[in-house]
Amino acid sequence: MPEYTVEVKNLTKRFGDFTAVDSINFAVRKGDIFGFLGANGAGKSTTIRMLCALLNPTSGTARVGGHDILFESEKVKENIGYMSQKFSLYEDLTVEENIHFFGGVYGLPRAKVRERMRWILEMAGLRGREKSLTRQLPVGWKQRLALGCAILHEPKIVFLDEPTAGVDPASRRNFWELINQLSEKGVTVFVTTHYLNEAEYCNDIRLIHAGKIVIGGSPEQLKKGNIKNPILEVECDRVVDALEILQKEPWVLETSIFGTYVHVSVEDEEKGRSRVRQRLSENNIAVKRMERIRPSLEDVFIHKIEEKSKEFQER
Repeated sequence: MPEYTVEVKNLTKRFGDFTAVDSINFAVRKGDIFGFLGANGAGKSTTIRMLCALLNPTSGTARVGGHDILFESEKVKENIGYMSQKFSLYEDLTVEENIHFFGGVYGLPRAKVRERMRWILEMAGLRGREKSLTRQLPVGWKQRLALGCAILHEPKIVFLDEPTAGVDPASRRNFWELINQLSEKGVTVFVTTHYLNEAEYCNDIRLIHAGKIVIGGSPEQLKKGNIKNPILEVECDRVVDALEILQKEPWVLETSIFGTYVHVSVEDEEKGRSRVRQRLSENNIAVKRMERIRPSLEDVFIHKIEEKSKEFQER
């Protein structure tokens, strides 16, 4: 049996008449990178705040590191690291002052804080910038410093809430390398994000939509088992116009823009190819390339969300 460091059972949070998190269930294995994905407002941050014992659930329960989030909240907080969307840093403090402050919060001896500071400065590329005010740092450096402060006490479970929001692609890639290093050391990383390409780095994923878990599994499982119909990737002129034209066709099941291409789901591949070319040609849109592709995670998630929306409309 795998060892689970996070176990969630029927976890629910309501704010008045609004249900932010609706009876969700999942478990996270030790050392996994667990991706909790969804659009802004889907319920990700509310869930993570409950799991960090910062917000009491309306009903249901969860155990984090073997401790109940409601009845052992202090134990939960002692055994986790938490990095919020805003990096959790004090802008008016210097780099080293932030590290000393968090060391005090975690109750670490001074010698241990000095030891961990050397590691953080090396990890974050901040050696020589110890006296710099945090507000003066580039966003990518702030991000790495915030991660260092969140794991200063070497917790076995780390919660990262939208850690790469507003960060440039190079910094995002570097940050995920750090996450992988933590996972390799046996640390469980629970990360929320709305960047679907980041989900590829995760061992396990849950997609939350309107407070409900829509789908879950490894990236490979999700791409293999959820879309049966062919998906055509179309490279063409006037991508937005092409999307709007194809969306109106009854034989088109689903459409989305993926980078500079249009993804079109159809029932029959050959008929679909012919119809796409004909319909776009009638609107003076040249098709440069069209091929069947394996579904991306974005295709899977769009498919599942539209499927759930149809179920809701039919009720």
